[in-house]
Amino acid sequence: MKIKKAVFPVGGLGTRFLPATKASPKEMLPVVDKPLIQYAVKEAIDAGCEEIIFVTGRGKRAIEDHFDVSHELETQLEAAGKHDLLEEVRGIIPEHITAVAIRQSRPLGLGHAVLCAKRVVGNEPFAVLLADDMIYGGRNPALSQMCDEFEKVQSSIVAVEEVDPSETHKYGIVKTHMQSERTGKLESIVEKPLPENAPSNLAVVGRYILTPEIFELLENTSKGSGGEIQLTDGIASLLDIQDVYSYAYKGKRYDCGSKLGYLAATVEYGVNHKDLGDDFKFYLKEFVASLDD
Repeated sequence: MKIKKAVFPVGGLGTRFLPATKASPKEMLPVVDKPLIQYAVKEAIDAGCEEIIFVTGRGKRAIEDHFDVSHELETQLEAAGKHDLLEEVRGIIPEHITAVAIRQSRPLGLGHAVLCAKRVVGNEPFAVLLADDMIYGGRNPALSQMCDEFEKVQSSIVAVEEVDPSETHKYGIVKTHMQSERTGKLESIVEKPLPENAPSNLAVVGRYILTPEIFELLENTSKGSGGEIQLTDGIASLLDIQDVYSYAYKGKRYDCGSKLGYLAATVEYGVNHKDLGDDFKFYLKEFVASLDD
């Protein structure tokens, strides 16, 4: 089976970016000229996903509107002869893609957000992408790499990367038995362990491919770290009934859930922007030089 559905848990409050996120979703924060969520959705579409499922919460209507058709805007752009911008707007969600939104009534954690998508996903494997984690993979994005691996193993996969051992309390951490250069079979997974209790420094980041068995397990998962239903705990239960794999993707991750990571993404995507890159690099050189004066 191939991965055709992608779930985007976007119901979080974004408190680390207040007051910017008081009235606007954190997923709509722009990196140069596109919001965070658009980069993640494009990654899913490029990986072959045809149904985009947003699990939203209160105050997240802007996300739905962004991926909806704006007839008035398109008419104005066409009348003004701004055809390049018109194509950009129309390309946000291609015609062959279906987008739906599901309301997460209470913020009960990532595991609960994924569970909310059960009726739409149905009995098939699916992807989960966290927009906070921007991953630049060049011509072969992280989720595409994972979908290629899924075709081989036909089992759940979590994206992983090495983190500083002192940072393990911020992530789900796995112990894995490597099968190849990038793929390992999970032996255990634990949510946000203290460094002295962590089984490794291999952290789960915001890309998953999950089999539908995860839903029943999440329904029976008790509240864990932070008083929330943790996806990590559901995956730990999944290990009891089927193989789960880790995949060390090729690419660079920007933690846009943090202000520093968001700024780094903005600068680096700006430097590589097809229209602005050269001018922005010139500006940065002048600015950095001025700091030494």
